[in-house]
Amino acid sequence: MVKIAPAVLLVDYGRLAEEILAVEQEADLFHFDVMDGHFVPAISYGADVIRSLRPRTAVPFDVHLMVEYPERYIAEFAKAGSDCLTVHAEVCPHLDRTIRQIKATGTKAGVALNPSTPLDTLDPVIRDLDLVLVMSVNPGFGGQGFIPHVEQKVEEMRRRLDALKLRCELEVDGGIKVENCARIAKAGASILVAGSAVFHNPDPVAAIRQMKRLANPSA
Repeated sequence: MVKIAPAVLLVDYGRLAEEILAVEQEADLFHFDVMDGHFVPAISYGADVIRSLRPRTAVPFDVHLMVEYPERYIAEFAKAGSDCLTVHAEVCPHLDRTIRQIKATGTKAGVALNPSTPLDTLDPVIRDLDLVLVMSVNPGFGGQGFIPHVEQKVEEMRRRLDALKLRCELEVDGGIKVENCARIAKAGASILVAGSAVFHNPDPVAAIRQMKRLANPSA
């Protein structure tokens, strides 16, 4: 089953807990985009947001660290209640060490690749990962359009994971809409991150249900 992970970046922050709880019955995970203003232009939130929300819901927290020097923050975000921590290959010169650091906290480990970063970057560590995140926009802002060539990248990543018989999740983040979710799921994604398609919809719960139906046509 393809999972839908609402992106908390695009909620109304004045109603943060309320908006999350309103969709928790349909959300498979909540995706948190942590931005530092260096690796990406924007600044979002820190571990305190994860910590404050963790007691409010049992839905897993999928935390995407779009930050430089992520190794400085892994322990803090793990302790705050993250279920999976994803770092960017582009900022980790010692990627295998960073993955081991995440796993030492008891948290699942993921690695994200920007649209222009080749899949071969993951070859040395792929067997150690719980999640591969293929970015379908250049990270830093919500509401961007899906970059078309990334669909082929998702297909190739799916072939590689299947050839190695790995149960690693394949997540796609950026520009996921009702209109394209079925196509991206068919390409091989197992988790679709959706921000504006959920939280900017007048009925966020109905939006998630519709995306699940489209992404899982044989369910």
